Parts: sequence; structure tokens; C-alpha cells
Amino acid sequence: MHEQFRCPLRSPTPRGVHHLALCTDDMKATIDFYVDVLGMPLVHAMKVPPGLGTGSGNRGNPPYEQVRHYFFDMGNDSLLAFFEIPKGQEPSGNRNAIGAMQHCAFVVTAERFREVEARLASRRIDYIGPIQQLPGLLGIYFYDPNGIRLEFACQPDDGEAPAVIPRVMQTRAEARSELASLPGVTPEWIEKRLATLPD
Repeated sequence: MHEQFRCPLRSPTPRGVHHLALCTDDMKATIDFYVDVLGMPLVHAMKVPPGLGTGSGNRGNPPYEQVRHYFFDMGNDSLLAFFEIPKGQEPSGNRNAIGAMQHCAFVVTAERFREVEARLASRRIDYIGPIQQLPGLLGIYFYDPNGIRLEFACQPDDGEAPAVIPRVMQTRAEARSELASLPGVTPEWIEKRLATLPD
């Protein structure tokens, strides 16, 4: 093992999410939902260049040529993207399948939380919540037109500046017993994983 990987990082490597890339078979319905209901502006509309779907240049794109690939501003300098898969070419996803996305949670201020809940209700879109997820953290759950489960998460006490990591950060003692329940771990492995948590 390289020496540089022996010690856990003290801060995360990424700055945050650049974009999430999801799939749809109806880009218009997806645009209407994300722009009109969730308030995420469309910022880029393109077709994937020829040769990147089924050609030798494919770098993991869906295996179809010149599919639409649109991007929405999801806030805080991050993007939500959708590929439009040709209708009938792929099955609907199982959000609980291994390797699938179970749900996508967006952080919002208390004001935006109330706005989105009102938009969902006014359009008769079913949702669950608000539910307390953790102390000081509320969530509402709903589905987009593609069957993707979404959550809007709100920390009302944080006002206009939600602090996500401090809200969920555990102490070493709080996380230790849960990590110990994993099969095949050693005390040394556990302590190494706890190194960045506070005492």
C-alpha cells in the first residue's frame, strides 16, 4: 500500500457535488417538475456528441447516441443532470437495488422548505412529512415524474445558513459501537476510521 494512503484524510478530498447524473425518458416532464415545482433553473441543454454513446469514445455515458443531457442549478454551485434514455429501451430502476440510488436529499432553508411543501400540496403531489430525521432536522419525501425518490431536508434552527455536517457529526464514542457491529472489523480498523471525529 502506498504510504500516502495509510493515514485517513483529515478533510474530505472533494469540495462538494459537481453534479448528479440521473436518467429520464421524458425530458419535458422532468424540466417542468424540477423548474416549476422544485425551483431548480435549467442552466444547460445539450445532446451528447456523436460517438460517446456506442462509439469507442464512450466514457460511461448511456449506450445511445446523441441523447439529451440537461443540467439544473440545485444551489450552492452544484448541478443536477438528466440523461434522456429513449422510451422503452431500459427498465424502471429499483431504488433499493445494490448500486442504485435509494433517494437524493437536498438541503433547503426553512423558508424554501415551506415553499416546496406548498408547491407539492398545490399540485396534489403526494409526499410524506415533515418528519423529524435527527434532532433539529426535518424532511419531506416525494417522487419525481421518473419515480426517483427525493427528500428536502431542513434545519429550521439554522435559518438561512444550514450547517449540514455539524448537525450529523458524531463523537468517536457515539460511532464506535455501531462500527464494531460490522463483520470482520478489528479494533485498530475502527480507531483508524474514527480518527477525524471529535472526542
